[in-house]
Amino acid sequence: MDKVDLKRTLPDFAAKSGEFAILDLPPRQYLMIDGHGDPNTSEEFRSAVETLYPLAYALKFLSKRELDRDYVVPPLEGLWWAEDMSAFTSARDKSAWDFTLMLLVPDWLGREHFDTVVDDLDQKVAAGKKHLARLGEVRFDTLAEGTCVQTLHLGPFDAEAAVLERLHHDVIPASGFEMSGKHHEIYLSDLRRVSADRLRTILRQPVRRTE
Repeated sequence: MDKVDLKRTLPDFAAKSGEFAILDLPPRQYLMIDGHGDPNTSEEFRSAVETLYPLAYALKFLSKRELDRDYVVPPLEGLWWAEDMSAFTSARDKSAWDFTLMLLVPDWLGREHFDTVVDDLDQKVAAGKKHLARLGEVRFDTLAEGTCVQTLHLGPFDAEAAVLERLHHDVIPASGFEMSGKHHEIYLSDLRRVSADRLRTILRQPVRRTE
């Protein structure tokens, strides 16, 4: 059985440092869970990650077992926003951030598969075999971003501000667009194992044509 690696096959994960690519993306389906606060200290962030991955791996094993299709669980992604978007650039006020953490689900899996693995995990939680306090908050949903501009950021997350300033205030207006959706990050590196200076993060911004 071949194992599909969506990170290598989808344009969503293609980006180069120093280059800003414009791409049109079809709707994608994800496991999603919401939260608020500084990702370095927020209990909501930690518990969101700890809840998403068991579900993602349960879907992977279901796909392999019942559909004879195996795949690599895709990288963690996040949508980020704040009432004042300067919280991401000049102010860098992480306590003001809201987020939706996500894991991409292959298009051959559907809501019925999600419901199956949730029911199974629910039973394991009830039997004391799993501890997933936020399982009921995870949703299976579709994200339709359409036209986006994205680039690859190399290095610490706190060094993103300069790249985002350029993306928001130079690249997007100069390309005839304006921002139209939430700031999107894709974490290509394993945050637990890679030092901050070697992190690889895709920064994406949905846009629309200016009138």
